[in-house]
Amino acid sequence: MSGGRRIKKPAPKAGARAAGKAAQRPKAKAAARPAEPAMDLAVGRRIRDLRREHKLSLETIADRTDLSIGFLSQIERGLSSPSLRVLATLADVLGVGIAALFGSRPSDDPASGGVVTRQLQRAELKLWRTGISKQLLSPAGTENRLNLFLVHLEPGGNTGDELYTHDGEEAGLVLEGEMTLTVDAETWSLKTGDSFRFASRRPHRFSNPAQDAKAVVLWVNCVTQAG
Repeated sequence: MSGGRRIKKPAPKAGARAAGKAAQRPKAKAAARPAEPAMDLAVGRRIRDLRREHKLSLETIADRTDLSIGFLSQIERGLSSPSLRVLATLADVLGVGIAALFGSRPSDDPASGGVVTRQLQRAELKLWRTGISKQLLSPAGTENRLNLFLVHLEPGGNTGDELYTHDGEEAGLVLEGEMTLTVDAETWSLKTGDSFRFASRRPHRFSNPAQDAKAVVLWVNCVTQAG
């Protein structure tokens, strides 16, 4: 209306102004989880300690595994996340089962006597880049030849396209979901309740083919060679 007065809107209170500015600011990115690099660092140190315990140089390990010295050094410093195939190869050369790479978790139950492993005491190895994690259900240690694992395969989790071998024998039972297992030139699709067994020297690989469901496998590894 001509000649009318413009009514001023009341100024927002200080708290409201601050809230408005905060709403306009881009949200800060969530802090990166340090768990995965910390896991790589712990595994790397364990590999380095075992190598030194066996008085083996990086050059010797490289010759026996066909892995480069630079890559091995990165693994030991926690700068690279090794695949299950690489870890199995390194454990083989070091004369231990892969469970020895877990290290040991302090026990709150001295009465277990190395026989019982409580749920909260399980050592875990997370291969976070490949979507595989292994919980050690049996006591950790380099002396153990028979080890029991609970393996979790995230959707699409796998050991890679390349078949690999290592010492020993293994068996398992699919507790949840499904798993694709290749041994030599044959591939099987395993569902919940299916089981398997094979000599670990036979080239093998495995994966979770589902894209929306996790697979859980009870897995047994038996190492036969002397350390």
